[in-house]
Amino acid sequence: MLNYFRLMRPSQWIKNIVVLAGPAFSLHLFDIRVPIVFAAFCLIASASYVLNDLADCEADKVHPVKKNRPLASGVVSPNGAAVLSLVLLILAIVISHFWLRAMVTYILLSYFVLILAYSFLLKKHPIIDVIIIAVGFVLRAVAGAEAVAVLVSPWLIACTFTLCMFLGFGKRRCELAILTNKADAEAHRPTLLRYTPELLNHLISVSAGIAIMTFLLYTMDFNPRIPHPPFAKELLLYTLPLVAYALFRYAMLIETGRFSGPMQIVQKDMPLLVTGLIWVAVVTGIVLKTRVDQVASVVAGSGG
Repeated sequence: MLNYFRLMRPSQWIKNIVVLAGPAFSLHLFDIRVPIVFAAFCLIASASYVLNDLADCEADKVHPVKKNRPLASGVVSPNGAAVLSLVLLILAIVISHFWLRAMVTYILLSYFVLILAYSFLLKKHPIIDVIIIAVGFVLRAVAGAEAVAVLVSPWLIACTFTLCMFLGFGKRRCELAILTNKADAEAHRPTLLRYTPELLNHLISVSAGIAIMTFLLYTMDFNPRIPHPPFAKELLLYTLPLVAYALFRYAMLIETGRFSGPMQIVQKDMPLLVTGLIWVAVVTGIVLKTRVDQVASVVAGSGG
C-alpha cells in the first residue's frame, strides 16, 4: 500500500495550493468549500500523475531520480496503477458533485482531459508542453474561485499563467543541467533535444518579465464589478522586491544541476522558502490593516 501511496505523489499536492489564491485574495480562505476543492484537486491530480507515470515508465528508468518511482522500479504493476487512477478520478468527481458547484466539476474534468492529452501526446511538443502545464495551474486557480463563488481578476489569471510558464521552463532547464548526456535526455524526455540552454534562458527571462508585469497590473487593476475590494491590493506593489528576488533566485538555482525541479528547490532552498514566508506575512499584514481600517471607518461613521 505504501508503494501505491508513493505512486500518488503526495509530495506534489503542494502544487494544488494554487486553488487557494482566489479564496485567499477574496478573504474566503476559511470557507468550508476551500479544503473540499483542494482535496478534490489532490485526488484528480494524483490520478493524472499515475497515468503520466504509466506513459513515462520506460523513460523514467534512465532518469537518475525518477527510476526509483514505483512503476519504473517495478514494485507496482501497470494494471494496478490503472485501477488506482480510475478510483482516484471517481472519488474526485463524487466529492465535487456532492459538495461543490457544478462548474468546479467541469473544471476538474477539463483538467484531467488536458493532462491526459499532455501525458500521451502534447508533452512531445516543445513549448506546448510547458503551456499545457501552465494552463493546468490556471484551472486550479479558477476552480478555487468558483468553489467559493468569487470573481477573479483577469490579471491574476494572467500572472498565474506566466508565472507557471516561468517555473515550467525552469524545470526543463533543471533537467538539462542534470541529464548532460544527450542519449539519457532523449530517453527521459524527447523534447529536451529541442530545448537548448540558450533558448530556455531566453524563455525564462521573457516569462519572468511578463509575470512581474502582470503582477503589477493586478495590484493596480480596478474592477467595476467589485467597487469595494476586500483589501487594499494596491499595497501589494510594495512586495515587488520580494517577488523579484524569489524569481531571480529560482533562475539562478536551476542552472546548478543540484535540483530536479521547482518543488525540490522550494523545499530545499532556505532563502527562497524564507522569502515566500515573508511575502505571505506581509500580505497578511496588508489584509489585516485593511480590515482594521474598514472597521474603524464604520465605527467613526456610526459615531457621527
